[in-house]
Amino acid sequence: QVQLVESGGGLVQPGGSLRLSCEASGVTFSSYTMGWFRQAPGKEREFVASITGSDGNSRYANSVKGRFSISRDNAKKTVYLQTNSLKPEDTAVYYCAARTTSMAQYKYWGQGTQVTVSS
Repeated sequence: QVQLVESGGGLVQPGGSLRLSCEASGVTFSSYTMGWFRQAPGKEREFVASITGSDGNSRYANSVKGRFSISRDNAKKTVYLQTNSLKPEDTAVYYCAARTTSMAQYKYWGQGTQVTVSS
């Protein structure tokens, strides 16, 4: 059974930082591309960042480029999202997701962790 469990969310002031983590179980982690998505109240879920399994290539949404950084530790089956210079518009529930290279869409999703940026 595949499980993705996010942690690290919370309340932070504008300009602050948070490190989100997502631990996977039930998967051959290094075979999966891992992604972070977010959904703000009243908005659709949007892509934030992704990282491939074997070579660690990463992609970012334009809105977070230069502020967020995705990384992974295959030995720990964990993917991280370092969020810096946070803005109020970054407030959302952040989800991690997993897919293999043969999957057109992300198949497995975590329950999400809330990030609130407010003074």
